[in-house]
Amino acid sequence: MDIKPLMQIAEKAAFEAGKAIMDVYGSSDFSTELKNNKSPVTKADKNAHQLITEYLKETHLSVLSEEGSDTNFLERRSWEYFWLIDPLDGTKEFINKNGEFTVNIALLKQNKPLGGIIYRPSTGTLYTGSKETGVYKIKNGTQTQLSPLTKRTTFDELLKKDCVRIVASRSHPSPETKLFADKFKNVTLLTMGSALKFMLLLENEADIYPRYGTTMEWDTAAAHAILNASNRGVYQLDLRSELMYNKPDLRNPFFISF
Repeated sequence: MDIKPLMQIAEKAAFEAGKAIMDVYGSSDFSTELKNNKSPVTKADKNAHQLITEYLKETHLSVLSEEGSDTNFLERRSWEYFWLIDPLDGTKEFINKNGEFTVNIALLKQNKPLGGIIYRPSTGTLYTGSKETGVYKIKNGTQTQLSPLTKRTTFDELLKKDCVRIVASRSHPSPETKLFADKFKNVTLLTMGSALKFMLLLENEADIYPRYGTTMEWDTAAAHAILNASNRGVYQLDLRSELMYNKPDLRNPFFISF
């Protein structure tokens, strides 16, 4: 399958969803509700979901979205190619108005991410990437290619560094992250919301991102595809197996990305 035209459609969907999100962001009415899992959802989440799914209809591929209706595993396990989206990743950051929220759109083949789009509407910054198309950052109409690492970094190499920059969740800190940081000689701890934590790795502003907390497949798939295309990984705690997708349970295990 030629994924370049699919990625172009998804990029346009992300830009348009970003406009809808910022319209709500600049208003006084977020219409915030709590879902069954006690996580917040706003008018912006819902509007972005509707826009993205409408754009993606052109691709004739199935869509699995955080804000969509549940799709039974018996149905979705037969999907060869499909979209996995988080219309507004970082809803807490959105509500807190710190700008650290994204639109995440991933193209998957069975249980592996092929391509990803991460769009930060508060700064107009879009990251897009796949092994087939390369990895790019687009900001204010300027496109910059981000070259992949010549080889993947190993965990042992990071342990030997004089100083390691660890990125952690702004809204979901954990004691396990502190214990993890103690493995390294000298640590600079960075905090960030949403999938932007992965993009700090991509831009070489951080070295490693450990996540000892609950995340869902739509939180990670788009960034995972982009990082794979840049010769980086999103590993399970064995540091060898990467995250898998379209599981019966859509929750991710704990992971470490570098």
